[in-house]
Amino acid sequence: MGIYRRFVKGYGVISKPLTKLLRKNAFGWNEHAQAAFEKLKEAMTTAPVLALPDFSKPFIIETDAADGGIGAVLMQGGHLLAYISKALSLKHQAMSVYEKGLLAIIFAVSKWSQYLVEGRFTIRTDHQSLKYLLEQRFSNSLQQKWLSKLMGYDFDIVYKRGKEKVCVGGFSRVPSAEINVLV
Repeated sequence: MGIYRRFVKGYGVISKPLTKLLRKNAFGWNEHAQAAFEKLKEAMTTAPVLALPDFSKPFIIETDAADGGIGAVLMQGGHLLAYISKALSLKHQAMSVYEKGLLAIIFAVSKWSQYLVEGRFTIRTDHQSLKYLLEQRFSNSLQQKWLSKLMGYDFDIVYKRGKEKVCVGGFSRVPSAEINVLV
């Protein structure tokens, strides 16, 4: 059933109570499992409305990073095209807020590179310091490696306050214990 995570928004979060049942000696159907089953059944039978890309218009990526995960949406003309999120490993959870924000950008650009490679696009982030990403000097080899993944793309990074980000802004306000989606 993991293949559906690409098509159902929040699949990992919705199915978490069911996934927990798969652990060794942990199966025990309860109200949380039943609620997850019903919610997953509804999510799989009703598709979200996503727009189709128009390659003559610029793309916009909005990213967000939280203690336990990162997320992004791909938009165009105010319409949602795609969304992704990923739970962070313990190693990545220990990173600074800046590094998590940069990781969210790298993750999104890598995921949607086929849409972004030919034209100019905008990245919106609620990390103001990332607005100056291309003007900074990096002494950290990991950050240099990540920055090299952005070379060849034509983009602007725009600061957008977290409260103004409708699509992914709530992601960082979700307690990290609830962020368990991997797309």
